[in-house]
Amino acid sequence: MLETIMNIAVLCSGSGTNLQAIIDAVESGYIKAKIALVVSDSKTAYALERAKTAGIETLYIDPKKYKTREDYDKEIVRNLKAKDIGLAVLAGFMRLMSAYFVAEYKGRVMNIHPALLPSFKGTRGVRDALEYGVKITGPTVHFVDDKLDNGPIILQSAVEVKDDDTEEALLDRIHQEEHKIYPEAVKLFVEGRLKIEGRRVSVTSN
Repeated sequence: MLETIMNIAVLCSGSGTNLQAIIDAVESGYIKAKIALVVSDSKTAYALERAKTAGIETLYIDPKKYKTREDYDKEIVRNLKAKDIGLAVLAGFMRLMSAYFVAEYKGRVMNIHPALLPSFKGTRGVRDALEYGVKITGPTVHFVDDKLDNGPIILQSAVEVKDDDTEEALLDRIHQEEHKIYPEAVKLFVEGRLKIEGRRVSVTSN
């Protein structure tokens, strides 16, 4: 009997460096799944070019054509279901997902945030951590719920904050860790090794 390969969709708004890390992990066999679709809310997102280079189907959905966030998300969900998507991965997707989207993909949508949640939520995670004066920060991969940067935490990685750090220098080191832990989180999900109990996510053995 043939083993079923999980289809993944990656949603991006920008350059797509985390998308590239996941593409590389799939191509190397580290993640045994297929990236079936890359979706963007930005027509000029470089992530779309990365996907096309890798031979992955892309889809641009213009937010201006939809009256509400839920209407927009319904169009995304319609396309994801058409591709039999088992996991939706938000990789720099600069939109807060509606309750509708979260309900449709409950426990099957993850995001990465450039700070150690629950600290420094929102779009200024790196700057806020730096301004607060923390000594340790780093990225967080988490499941998505209908609140901002709030879902159960899957993986985190610590990054030391240096005394002379700029936001750009710190972000660069955080990105390096993101490119390690995001593919790892996707791999664990695809292998069925993530177990959610309330707010806790445990990793089971093979």
